[in-house]
Amino acid sequence: MGFNEKTHAYIAAKYYVYLKEAFKERGVQAFIHGTQHYAMQRGRRMAQRAIRDGQELTQAAYNYYGEWVGTEEARAQGCQNQSELMPDGSLKITRCPWHAQFREMGLTEAGTVYCRYLDEAISRGFNPELGYVVDQTLHTSDCCIHRLAAGNMGEGSGRGKNPGGLRSFEYHCAHLYWAYSQVTAAIFRSLGEGVCRKVLEDFAQDYGREMADILWGYRERDFNVCD
Repeated sequence: MGFNEKTHAYIAAKYYVYLKEAFKERGVQAFIHGTQHYAMQRGRRMAQRAIRDGQELTQAAYNYYGEWVGTEEARAQGCQNQSELMPDGSLKITRCPWHAQFREMGLTEAGTVYCRYLDEAISRGFNPELGYVVDQTLHTSDCCIHRLAAGNMGEGSGRGKNPGGLRSFEYHCAHLYWAYSQVTAAIFRSLGEGVCRKVLEDFAQDYGREMADILWGYRERDFNVCD
């Protein structure tokens, strides 16, 4: 198994567990901040590519400049993302590999927090005026509902995604690990660094030292800017 949606969720889940265990409510607050830090960096990279191409920062551009597509691993496991655009312009999601991973780990609490903040923050990093809202998620309901304060979530989605902006899940997993690491170490200093080491050690145990070393290899990457 390589890097995919579920290994991405695994990293978030592990950070939630160790942050809450070590720092209680402050740990949860740090996890939320780390999630938003990661997501807004991602949204800003999307916006940078759109601006470079002379595009307005609309919902259509947000859909086009998204950085990931579903993996074969998720499809093979039958947990690939499945969504439907509703008549009111909201997006209904009935299957999701992140939800599947959090559930398999018995960490729906972590998933509930992660998904509550992730997509809103990606959109806010791209363009805060879009008004992205997550009303509910699969962790506590029978589906996720994502919507815009005013507008259609599916605007322009028929053309797919910009191939030049897509990044592998190796990249996304490394970005997630280091975004949480930056926030965790900044807030909790040496104790936070210990949390980061635990997450990486668990990752190596469950996915192999080679994949863990790949994450470590991204430690100097600047995730704030597009390439």
